[in-house]
Parts: sequence; C-alpha cells; structure tokens
Amino acid sequence: MSVHQSAAFDLGSWVNAKSLAVDQALDRFLPKATTKPSTIHKAMRYSLFAGGKRMRPALVLAAAEACGGQNSEAMPLACAVECIHTYSLIHDDLPAMDNDDFRRGKPTNHKVFGEGIAVLAGDALLTQAFEITAQANAWPRYSHQDLVLELARSAGSLQLIAGQVADLEGEGQDLSVAQLRYIHERKTSALLCCSVRLGGMSANCTAAQLKALTDFGYHVGLAFQVIDDILDVTQSTETLGKTAGKDVAAKKATYPRLLGLDESRAIARELTAKAFGALRPFRGRAFALEALASYLLERDR
Repeated sequence: MSVHQSAAFDLGSWVNAKSLAVDQALDRFLPKATTKPSTIHKAMRYSLFAGGKRMRPALVLAAAEACGGQNSEAMPLACAVECIHTYSLIHDDLPAMDNDDFRRGKPTNHKVFGEGIAVLAGDALLTQAFEITAQANAWPRYSHQDLVLELARSAGSLQLIAGQVADLEGEGQDLSVAQLRYIHERKTSALLCCSVRLGGMSANCTAAQLKALTDFGYHVGLAFQVIDDILDVTQSTETLGKTAGKDVAAKKATYPRLLGLDESRAIARELTAKAFGALRPFRGRAFALEALASYLLERDR
C-alpha cells in the first residue's frame, strides 16, 4: 500500500534526521560511558547505540507532528520509549530467555559484558526511562502522572512483560491463533501503541485524536510482529541482523507456522489497512505516520 497524499514526503530523510536528534538526546540523558561504575554505563550505551532503527521514537515524534506538536516537547518521551525497548531486547536475548548471540548485526549484550552486567544494564535502562519521562513537560490535558502511567502500564506485567511470559510459556506448545495474538498484542503492539499515544499527549492532543492514534498503534504493532514472524522464515541472518530461523528452531508458534506465509502476509496487509483507516481524522496531516506504516508493511517484500 502506498502512502496517501504524501508523494513529496521523503521518509528516509525524515527518519535519518529524527534518528540523529534522538541519538543526540539519548547521549545527553544517559550518564557518560566513563561515569563510575563505567562497566554498566558502557553496557547500557552498547545496546542503546547499536544501530537500531529508532522506530518507536520515530512513531512518538510522528504522532506529535500529526497533532501539531513540537519535536522538542516529544523528545524526552521518544527517548524513554527507546530505553524501554532496548532494555527488553537485552533481557530477551539472555540465555534464560531467547538465547540469542546477535542483535542488530553485533554480539548481544551478554556476549560482550557477561550475563550479570547484561541483566543490570537492562534494569538500568528501564529505570532510566522513567527518569527521562519525569523531565518531560506536562500539559493541560495530560499530567506527569498520565505520562508515567502510560509508560508503566505498557511496559508492565499486563502488557510487555505479559507478552514475554506468554511467549516463553508457549514455546513448544500448540497455541491457537487467539493465543498467538495475545502474545503479539502485548510483546510488540503495546509499546508501539504507547509510542504514538505519548507522542499525541506531548502535543496536548484531543480525546478523539488519542483514540485515533491508539487504533493506529494497535494495528501497526500487530502488523509489525506478524511481519517479523514472516522475516524469520524468509530472510537470512545477514539480512536480519539477528539470528534467522530461531522461531522455527525453538518450535515457537508464529503466524506462518499456524496459517502459512500467504495468509500471514494477507493479515499484515489487513492490519496496516486498518491502521491507515485510523488516521483519517487527521485529514492528511499524518504524513510521517502513514509513511512509517507503509515501511513496516513493505519489509517482507
């Protein structure tokens, strides 16, 4: 699906500019690598600056723009979400979890710093996220409490953690499509949805705008994970930047395993179409969000 009303929008340039701004902000928010104890700060920075696409911060900033907000107001929340995301990856890669040796084309955190420091680096980034959130501005419609609750609920035991628990317990089990969707809704969609909601909040968005962003984030988040399932089957380790075929080897339930590649791709397209539909209230002002959604769908082409 192509981006609507935005032929002149250059997603590559936009993402590059935003990624640079996010990197600079994260560098300011985090303790320097030389700050004692330097090992933990080096480990935190190793994973945070390992070359991620900054998709979640991009969604925060794009949602803020769609609601007429400023990047400067949304940036702390964009950085907080990226800290949460990175912590979850460090912990997911641990031998006790997904046991991955590579992430973003580089050795995983525990391979470089050891398991103990990797656990602590994840813990530190999780805590850092809330320290950064506390430095964001409040708004007439959204207090600091609203911002902290949004992040905490999305990253907590009912959402992000719930998804990881269900994923771990589901390994080797014959899960239904409904059970698989539960995992994806929480392990992936929850934080993507949180990203666009926080972006909207940073622009003091209306209740109607927040609902539209919530619908968008939910459907894009599910599509993102369905396509990740597809890529694990269809792409090489070199292309992915992480170990390919892990889902198959672990006998994990995935959309391709349960429904086949063709139906999985059809589901991804349907979810992204619903995401586009959710953006109609913005009347063409959500160029960046539309472009990001298109990019997410095109990853498996």
